[in-house]
Amino acid sequence: MKKLLLSTVLVVALGLSFTSCRETENKADDMDDAIENATDDAADALDDAGKAIDDAADDVSDKTEGALEKAGKAIDNATNEVKEAGKAIDGAAKEVVGDDN
Repeated sequence: MKKLLLSTVLVVALGLSFTSCRETENKADDMDDAIENATDDAADALDDAGKAIDDAADDVSDKTEGALEKAGKAIDNATNEVKEAGKAIDGAAKEVVGDDN
């Protein structure tokens, strides 16, 4: 009777330990899946952030190009006006020199 009781207890203990190991293995698989999903989500977030940065850089580049083109045109216009003013000064100087002679 004693051997039967001890054998039964041993079989139940072994049965519970195998069941417990199986549950632990399932939990480990669930943990692996959770880690993999978190890693994928982080990678997706980094990709989205990279795309947002690229879009912002393109927008800044486009706006800067427009501003630089406008500045270049303004410089060209100012250069032309300075040349015309120089011609007018030369003409006025020639008139003044011509009046004195």
